[in-house]
Formats: sequence, C-alpha cells, structure tokens
Amino acid sequence: MSAHVRPGWMEKPKPLTQAAKALALVAVVLLVCVPFLVIVSTSLASTDEVVDNGGWVLWPTEPSLKAYRDILDGGIVTHALGVSAGVTIVGTLLSLACTVTLAYALSRPGAFGGKPVLLLVLFTFLFPPGMIPSFLLVKELGLLDNYASLVLPVLVNVFNLVVLRGFFQGIPEELYEAARLDGAGDWRVLWSVVLPLSKAALAVVGLFYAVAYWNSWFYASLYLESGHWPLQQVLRTYVVAGSGLTDATTGEGTISAPQTVQMAVLVIATVPILLVYPFLQKYFTKGVLTGAIKS
Repeated sequence: MSAHVRPGWMEKPKPLTQAAKALALVAVVLLVCVPFLVIVSTSLASTDEVVDNGGWVLWPTEPSLKAYRDILDGGIVTHALGVSAGVTIVGTLLSLACTVTLAYALSRPGAFGGKPVLLLVLFTFLFPPGMIPSFLLVKELGLLDNYASLVLPVLVNVFNLVVLRGFFQGIPEELYEAARLDGAGDWRVLWSVVLPLSKAALAVVGLFYAVAYWNSWFYASLYLESGHWPLQQVLRTYVVAGSGLTDATTGEGTISAPQTVQMAVLVIATVPILLVYPFLQKYFTKGVLTGAIKS
C-alpha cells in the first residue's frame, strides 16, 4: 500500500475545511509576525517618522541603526546584556546539573528517603514562599547585590524535575540491570546510560531554564542595585517607566528613551533567546510529552 493512501476510517478532507485551516494558520502567523515586524521597523525608523506615524512604523522609509548605536554606546545595555548572558549560561548549567541528579535519584525505586524528599519538593510547588520570606533569606545569606541571588533561589524548578523524573522512569529497567551487571555504579549509569538516552528531555528542560533566567527581572529588582541589573530589568525601565538610566560605567548623564530606543532595547532583549529555539525545536514536543505521559 502506498504511503499516500488514506486509511479507510479517515475522511477525505473537504476543500472548505482545508481553506478554513489555511486561513486560520495565516491569521495566527500574522498575529505573531506583524507585531514583531512593527517593533523592528520602529527601532529602525527615525524619531520624526515615528512621531508622524503616531508612535509606530510598519515599514521605515529610511532605515537607520542610530537607536542601536545610541544604546550600545551608552554602556548600560551592553553591561546588562553581559550580565543576562552570564546568569543565563551559569544558571542553566547549574540548574540542569542539580535537576538531573535529583530527578535520577527520585526515579530509582527503593532510593533511601525518596518518597519524603519527593513530597517535600512537591510541597514547595503547591505552597511557594512569599516575597518577604524569600528576601529575608537572601539577605541573611549575604546574597544582596550578588548575582548568585538570581540563581540560587530558583535553582531547581519542580515542573522540570517532574518531567525529567518521568522520563528517567520510562527508560527500560533492563538497561539499568545490564549496566549494574557490568559493574557500573550510580554515577556511571547516569552518565553512560541515562543521559545519552535523555537528550530530548534535557534539551527541553535546558530551554525552559534558559528562557526563565533570560526573562527574569523581578528578582533583580529586589536583590540588585541598578548598576548590576540584567537586560530585562533595564528593558523594563526603558519601556514601562519610559526613562533612561545613568551610565553604569561612568555614572554620568542619562540615555533618553524615545520610542525608537525602547523598541531597539526590546529587539536586543528578544532576539538572542529567540535564536535558540530553531536548534531545539525537534526535541521540544518529544521531550515534554514523554516526560509528562510517563510521570
């Protein structure tokens, strides 16, 4: 039977149904792409053109990178970009390491204290700490105005832990037993057997962590001084407050924040993490569904 032959139970698609699906797909694509196009176009337009068009530009007549040069020359955004990149890379690696080891331990039957630890972890998911207890804990640990305060309080995400635990439980038990017969210990089993089979789940969980660290601004507003802010907090100041910031390196002057500059900062804050998705897209659905179904 040809691969293109439809099974007997599948109804032949009607032209009207196909047209409706195509129309819905085009509408969704436009809803996603047009706002992003407007943001990029506005960042490339001149201030006068933005004012003449009521604040937004769909297609700039004379594209210019002046807004990008202004914010990158000021030192604020470049410093914040480095902070966000460092926190994202270090935080993602540490979170993956802690989540993988804890999920593996909780996935093994008969692990000492496995159920109490799992219940304790799930309890924190159902009853998260409030803002004031979290702030007092960070203060008592001496982490105020320290980049560790952006990583340590959110080092392990319970949802990601449950996804990985379910994925590890879905690995055939025969593979564990074969590794044990070869004399492998827990670390050897994890490194040589479990991790090579878990690339899809690890890619998805790593993406979740990276996006969370990159987009985080709330903890920075609580724990860090303005000179140490990551990019998302600087973006919030530009876009929400509509104002500039004192130069982080010289401490002199402010950078104005017209609409073009606000949109340029928004593009800079969005594009880096957006470029990661195409490389992990093939793992995304497989990793999430496998972990969720088997948990």
